[in-house]
Amino acid sequence: MGDTLTSLEIMLRGAAVGALAATAIVLGRSRASPAVRLSGVLFAIAVIGYVLNSSASSRAAVGDLHPIFRALSYGGIGAFWAFVLAIFEDRRLSPGLLTPFVGLTLYGIAASFVPAGSHGVWWIVHNVIEVGLAAHALFVVYRSWRGDLVDARRRLRGPFIASVALFAVVISGFEIGEDLGVSAGWYQMAGAMGLAAFSLLGTFILFELRSALLGAVIPAVSTASKAIGPDAADRFEIDRVTALMDAGEVWRREGLAIGTLAQELNMPEHRLRRLINDQLGYRNFAAFVNARRIEAAKQVLANPGEARRTIASIAFDLGFGSLGPFNRAFKEETGETPTEWRRRAMGSAEPS
Repeated sequence: MGDTLTSLEIMLRGAAVGALAATAIVLGRSRASPAVRLSGVLFAIAVIGYVLNSSASSRAAVGDLHPIFRALSYGGIGAFWAFVLAIFEDRRLSPGLLTPFVGLTLYGIAASFVPAGSHGVWWIVHNVIEVGLAAHALFVVYRSWRGDLVDARRRLRGPFIASVALFAVVISGFEIGEDLGVSAGWYQMAGAMGLAAFSLLGTFILFELRSALLGAVIPAVSTASKAIGPDAADRFEIDRVTALMDAGEVWRREGLAIGTLAQELNMPEHRLRRLINDQLGYRNFAAFVNARRIEAAKQVLANPGEARRTIASIAFDLGFGSLGPFNRAFKEETGETPTEWRRRAMGSAEPS
């Protein structure tokens, strides 16, 4: 009976590895942004490492390779965090996006060489960081829910939060059981069933919603639509949106939400979402608003008459609630911090 359960467990873990490998291949070959591709592949590889290192049977199956798979799993939550931000907030690839993955991986490798007496403390710190990153990732999914302009992706947010929470509870339960010495064959197989189920479900969702989740910033439209452009009704509504955003400068309002803009336009929110996404090419409302804010910031930062004005003052005037989001949005758009942009713009403005 024990051998049968062990064989079933290995088969289930093999199915999970196969699903995750397929996910990595799809992500790597997709037309998604570099941030989505790289973070997604790293996350899939990290979970493969976890699947092959999270039970005695799987460690025995991979033999001397199990330390390698364990090392691959150390940064999994860091890769998950980066993947969530890239998928749900369209974050671009940057060193900061991958820092948690690299940091957790190096920390985990270092912790493996710590003397036994201090071993537990090191892993407690590692686990606390993981919990913080996972919680922040779920907060990001919730925070930008209303501003998501891609219908399929917005509908996925609720089930995604619930699934991740359930996965965390299930996996934590099995890890606690293993730490307490529970090693029955049925227990290990139940853990393998959970991993296989979540891996296969994740792969299925990715394949079903790959156009929404992995699409380019400008959504695909039919050749006919490209040829004739928006119809008269859409063009009229787009002009109204543009007029309110530009002439009224509503983008300067801190905390401007798509629901507020829809009310001022006397337009159903779902129609406004479709217009901004389909006709203007934005996948989230924050990017639509920040595009105008960053353009205005460039003009202020390049103006010699505003040279003594602080970056924080500029950020608040443009509608940002704090300096951090302004710096991040500006750098994602320009590749430079506001200070670097100002220094370069002022330098080029000086007479030679």
